[in-house]
Amino acid sequence: MILIGTGGNLDSAFGTVPQTLEKAFELLEKRGVFIEKTSGWYRTAPVPVSDQPWYKNRVFSVRTEQEPRTLIKTLLDVEAELGRVRTVRNAARVLDLDLLAYNGEIIDEPPETIVPHPRMHLRAFVLYPLREIAPDWTHPVSGLSVSELIRRLPDGQEIFKE
Repeated sequence: MILIGTGGNLDSAFGTVPQTLEKAFELLEKRGVFIEKTSGWYRTAPVPVSDQPWYKNRVFSVRTEQEPRTLIKTLLDVEAELGRVRTVRNAARVLDLDLLAYNGEIIDEPPETIVPHPRMHLRAFVLYPLREIAPDWTHPVSGLSVSELIRRLPDGQEIFKE
C-alpha cells in the first residue's frame, strides 16, 4: 500500500485546504498517481505548538507505477504548482504532500528519499487518519500496528475528526 499524508492551514488561489487538495488529486491523476482511498478530514494543532492557524489533515492511498524517488518529486511538483512556498521548517502552508509508506519498503537515501516517513509514528495527524483507511497497517521498521503507534504517541497533540 502506498500512503500519502496531506495537510495545510492556509487558503490557496484554489480556495480552502479541502478545495486545494481536490485540485491536487486532479493534478496527481494527470501524472499517473491514482487515488484509491481517502480518510476523512481531521483538524489538528500545529506541531510543534505555535500560534499558526490549525491544520486540516488527511491520509490517502494511491496506485502508481512511479518509484518512490519519482513519486516524491511528483508530490513536490504538485505542491509547488498549487502555491506551496518553502521557507522555514514547519511554516504555515497551503498544502503538504508527504510520502508516508511505499508497499512496506524501507528506503534510506537522505535527504529526499526516506520511507517510511521518519516522523510519521510521532504524529497524531498522520496516524489517526491512517488507521481510518488501513486499520491493519503495520510500520515496516518497528513492526508495530497503527493502533499501537497511536497508543504510544507523545502527549499534547490535539486532533479532532471533522
